[in-house]
Amino acid sequence: MIRELRTFVSAARRGTFAAAGQHVGLTQSAVSAQIKHLEDALGVKLFDRTGRSATLNCAGQRAVPLAEEILDIFSRMGTPDSANNFQGALRIGAIGSVQTGLLPQALVALKQRAPFIEVNLVPGVSLNLLSQVDAGELDLAIMIRPPFNLPKDLSVEVIAREPFVLIAARDVQGDDPLQLLREQPFVRYDRGSFGGRQVTQFLKEQHIHTQPALELDELDAIVKMVRSGLGVSLVPMAGMWLEHGSDVRVLRLENLTFFREIVLLSKYAQRQLPLFELFRACVMDVLDAAK
Repeated sequence: MIRELRTFVSAARRGTFAAAGQHVGLTQSAVSAQIKHLEDALGVKLFDRTGRSATLNCAGQRAVPLAEEILDIFSRMGTPDSANNFQGALRIGAIGSVQTGLLPQALVALKQRAPFIEVNLVPGVSLNLLSQVDAGELDLAIMIRPPFNLPKDLSVEVIAREPFVLIAARDVQGDDPLQLLREQPFVRYDRGSFGGRQVTQFLKEQHIHTQPALELDELDAIVKMVRSGLGVSLVPMAGMWLEHGSDVRVLRLENLTFFREIVLLSKYAQRQLPLFELFRACVMDVLDAAK
């Protein structure tokens, strides 16, 4: 029933079953089924349903703080009395921009709270990290959200949305991103990657035929190529290159902006472990501080 309570609280906080499903890694119908299971167990309706919409009713509003209290108690049941009681290893997979972005600060916080755990960091592209989590070779991964449905035993939580921007060398003239994409050589984000697929879809929607220059997957390397004058590129606002963003021109896409979603991926069983919850809390603290 803990799982249903988490889904209920997520739906209450986010306002819709669809948004709750996106947060907890379930389809809208699966969220609806869990809420129905919870209502049947309690013997009360928590939402008033009209057509395809569901609104939290009085019983649901009263239940939210109680559910949050139960979840808090459940979480504390598995939490050690002190950081020194955390033992074992945590196998973390991460894409390159996460390794040079939020992960260092999150790992510093983790070591401060649990100094005796061993962290094994595995770099990789999102598709490979997904396979490793699914195979049990990694405890979790921070990666780009896949553009397809995941196995049912995998949990995916969106933790960040990163807007794509156009970058160009400082001496490249022009302020129209679409025009620059048409006129300048294009340093392409690898089409085989999840983020690269989004770039390909954007170019297709805007009917833009680019002049190929290079194609690679590492964001910081792409920025270096652009900085050297090899062309322009579409990249997300993420990673180490932001610390040196003044070295390139950054043009916003305004109303054409598209995003890549960064997710925390694990198996559902893994999410219940205190060490996972501790690491997740460290990651969210870093993200909250950056807002």
